[in-house]
Amino acid sequence: MYGTLRGALAGRKIEYDRESYKASVEGRISGIGKTIRIKSIHVHYDLAVPTASREVTERALAAHPQGCPAHQSVKDAIRITWSATLKAGDQVLSLREEGSDAPSA
Repeated sequence: MYGTLRGALAGRKIEYDRESYKASVEGRISGIGKTIRIKSIHVHYDLAVPTASREVTERALAAHPQGCPAHQSVKDAIRITWSATLKAGDQVLSLREEGSDAPSA
């Protein structure tokens, strides 16, 4: 999803701070007999963009899961959610996937 979002930003010609662009990933697993099952994955992005790119960046964030091959491959078996801390100029926004009950950072 990280690479897909990076591609979505580049495709929309959004200048972002490549040094601070990062993602952290948290997974939840459960035991089934002697093995485990991945139940959910949450991805949190930290991203800084110019103020003028805020709305386009929000749209890229909202759309990127649909363009991610990994997300599309496992979404029916593993719940995948995302959230983001978006710095747009002087504003710092906490965003998350619509309909997600995942905690925001």
